[in-house]
Amino acid sequence: MSLIEDAAAVRLNAHAPYSGFKVGAALRSVEGRTHLGCNVENVAYPEGTCAEAGAIAAMIAAGDKRIAEVAVIADSPAPVPPCGGCRQKLAEFAAGDVVVTLATTRGATLVTTVAELLPGAFDAGFMDAPDR
Repeated sequence: MSLIEDAAAVRLNAHAPYSGFKVGAALRSVEGRTHLGCNVENVAYPEGTCAEAGAIAAMIAAGDKRIAEVAVIADSPAPVPPCGGCRQKLAEFAAGDVVVTLATTRGATLVTTVAELLPGAFDAGFMDAPDR
């Protein structure tokens, strides 16, 4: 199965009772394992979980630490890029040249990279404590 097919399958499990906008994500870790996530909404919208974040959490829970490839699918007229928070999460667990395939259930695709999604990503180097 391809990552897009995996993302499409997990998308069917999404919990989106408020928006009806179901998203599925699949990522392949550098170890070669596939990890899946789908969006999970609740009535307090900002407290929901994006599909990409769910897949990253599944990867970390499985013991993998780095992403080698990403696929995201939604039922939309055009491919939907990850939200800003998920772009940052992807940038923390994937190199800039990691391929991100964005797809729709209607057959449209857009292939990009983590760096193209989030140029100038914030990294841990900015968190050095000032000298005291």
